[in-house]
Amino acid sequence: MLVILTLLDPQYQTPVQEWRFENATLIRIGRAVDNHVVLHSNLVSRYHLELKKLPETGDVDSWQIVSRGTNGTFVNGVLTSKCRLMDNYLFQLAQGGPIVRFQIQGIPNLTNPSWMTPQVTGQVSPLACKHEGNLPNNMFCVHCGQPISIIKQIRHYQVLRVLGQGGMGTTYLAWDSAGITTGVPQLLVLKQMNRDMSVIAKAQELFEREANTLKCLHHPGIPKYYDFFVEGGKKFLAMELIQGQDLEKVVSYGGSVTVTQAIAWMVQTCEILDYLHSQNPPLIHRDIKPANLIVRNGNHRIVVLDFGAVKEIGTGSGTRIGAEGYCAPEQERGQPLTQSDLYAVGPTLIFLLTGQNPLKFFRPRGKGFCFDMQNVPTITPKIQKVIERVTEPLPGDRFQSAQDLAQALLEC
Repeated sequence: MLVILTLLDPQYQTPVQEWRFENATLIRIGRAVDNHVVLHSNLVSRYHLELKKLPETGDVDSWQIVSRGTNGTFVNGVLTSKCRLMDNYLFQLAQGGPIVRFQIQGIPNLTNPSWMTPQVTGQVSPLACKHEGNLPNNMFCVHCGQPISIIKQIRHYQVLRVLGQGGMGTTYLAWDSAGITTGVPQLLVLKQMNRDMSVIAKAQELFEREANTLKCLHHPGIPKYYDFFVEGGKKFLAMELIQGQDLEKVVSYGGSVTVTQAIAWMVQTCEILDYLHSQNPPLIHRDIKPANLIVRNGNHRIVVLDFGAVKEIGTGSGTRIGAEGYCAPEQERGQPLTQSDLYAVGPTLIFLLTGQNPLKFFRPRGKGFCFDMQNVPTITPKIQKVIERVTEPLPGDRFQSAQDLAQALLEC
């Protein structure tokens, strides 16, 4: 088995330097010159971390990362001291430090992120670059910096990968090589609305609402709006690419997180909700859940995704939108309030601290239901009280602002 470590550009995640280790059992990484991988950064400790090969399970190599650096090590955006590594995991040596991709050559790529692998059928355009010596997963040539493969061209956007496909449309990873959108060449997300959905009035409303909402919002915890246009009868939205991992995947891959980490992420979420709720008129996200909260690589702060369900206060009853287990009772009835967004923070906390679906803890109480967190060792009595209050059936019994909720969390 061959272990490949690739130092990535912090902005574009393109390869900068590569190391290959065949039949190795221990790889040391740090600033000192006697490490197997030497990284010259003041944030990196002299002997920052070790990669250790674990006893083989079947025909698959298992590796573990052990952090020894004073500034910490983040695996897929989560601070860790020791954890198992999977193919294509990213680890960062200290916050703001070098980012390295871990790969094992010769095993099935079960955890490869969807944006790394083309997922479209049909004819793919010719290679944009003819240079040899690039790894299969590289998006850009290590020699000339040009895209290696372009699926198609939409206006000045070069589509490199498919990020996701659904009933509403398709989301692409695209490259603006000329920097026409923002002034500098960069990767971005291009969302395309399916042609058959364009005849459905509600689908059009939600797609255009996301574009119009993002265009008016300016916050580091919200993806930046770049462009909205119609091409070939299809609507497109260009927006910021957030490099990172959503909280659903963080927990699915790594298990429940510490109380300190969970509170920090939820306080950051409250800060973003406070910004939305302070707009005139206030905006309600309506779909706060772990899959829509992503930990940004680099600063490891929360970014809220998916603004297609955003609703303005005072626009009347609407369609029932929200994830089961995270949706407040009044939102179920199509009457969301700002307190409905706060409600979703409660079950999100439960998921982060237990690693389980919050519905598992949903119990009847009186004429309604509540989250029963008694005897759950990862949830302290103080946090339990916060969860109980923020998920009260009546909005008036909950915290009345994101600031109040954030303060209560900090006191835990």
